[in-house]
Formats: sequence, C-alpha cells, structure tokens
Amino acid sequence: MRIVDLNSEERLLHEAAVLLREGFSHMRQSPWSDPQAALAEARASLRPDGISRVALDEDGHVIGWIAAAPLYNGYVWEIHPLVVAGDRRGKGIGRKLVQDVEQLAAARGGVTLWVGTDDEDERTSLGGVDLYPDPLAHLAHIRNLKHHPYTFYQRLGFVLAGVLPDANGFGKPDIFLARRISPATEDTLSP
Repeated sequence: MRIVDLNSEERLLHEAAVLLREGFSHMRQSPWSDPQAALAEARASLRPDGISRVALDEDGHVIGWIAAAPLYNGYVWEIHPLVVAGDRRGKGIGRKLVQDVEQLAAARGGVTLWVGTDDEDERTSLGGVDLYPDPLAHLAHIRNLKHHPYTFYQRLGFVLAGVLPDANGFGKPDIFLARRISPATEDTLSP
C-alpha cells in the first residue's frame, strides 16, 4: 500500500466516490448516496488549501481516502471524510491515513486536528436521546453500542471535545474529537 495525493484523474476520483458511498451507506440519509454527490465531494476535496490523500493497493486502486481542510487561520484542520474499503478495515489503513494527514497539516502550521463523527443510527449512548439540558454530562458517560468510529479516533490519541445535540435531527448528534498535532512551545502559549 502507498499513500498519494488525490488528483483530478477521473478513475481515482470515481474510486474515492464509490468508497465514500459504500463507507457511509449505513447512514439513513447519507448525503453521498447519490453517485454524483459523492463524486462532487471527491472533487471538492481537491481545494488548493486542503489535503486530500488516497491509499492505493498494489494494483493502484483506491482502498482508502482522507481529506482535511484548514480552519481558524490554519491552526485547526478538520478531517472530512475518512473512509476505508470494507474488506480492508482493521488492517491499519485508516490509522496510516490519519497519521499522514497529521504530518502534512503540522507542516503547514496546524496545531490541532479535529473530526466530527455523526451518530444518526443510535450507535452510541448519545443517539436517540434528548441531550438537553446538559449535553456534556451525557458526553462524559458515552458508550459505544454498535461499532461507532469515535473509539477508532480515541485509539489514535484523539479526545472527546464536544457534542452538538440534534445536528442531524432529533436524537442524532455530532460527536467532536480533537488531537494536538504540534507541540506547544513558549512562543505559542500566551502568558
């Protein structure tokens, strides 16, 4: 396996779009269930200030895709999306893609990497629940019920950083995780 930049080569874009559709097919209302929407997402990831990388198998086919975009003047980078082919999950590809993006974002001045992991199908103890009036109390006691990806990110050193209740409709929160990717120095810390 090798990791390279996703580029405007139509075959690679289409393969990334197929991965996106398959990887998020569990979502009841996936924004990428339409092939054209998934392809548009792959093309949009090629933005000049962003990062878009694919893992290729020995035959040059896309088996994983990650993209990240800068926020907060480039100090924060948002992962969106990360997807690995179903038959290749659990083999370290996602981990390697995240590590690759961490290095590239840090080299561009990034300090924090963050990701939102929606729970639209009650895969955590936060799904299907009214999180108000105290969303953070619920977040403090989150449990993974059905292989939700937030624990994947925790294994990579990400920490739970917040939750947005009802982000995708009632009882369908977005769970935020973050990880520092550049060490704090005296120059970066305020007195």
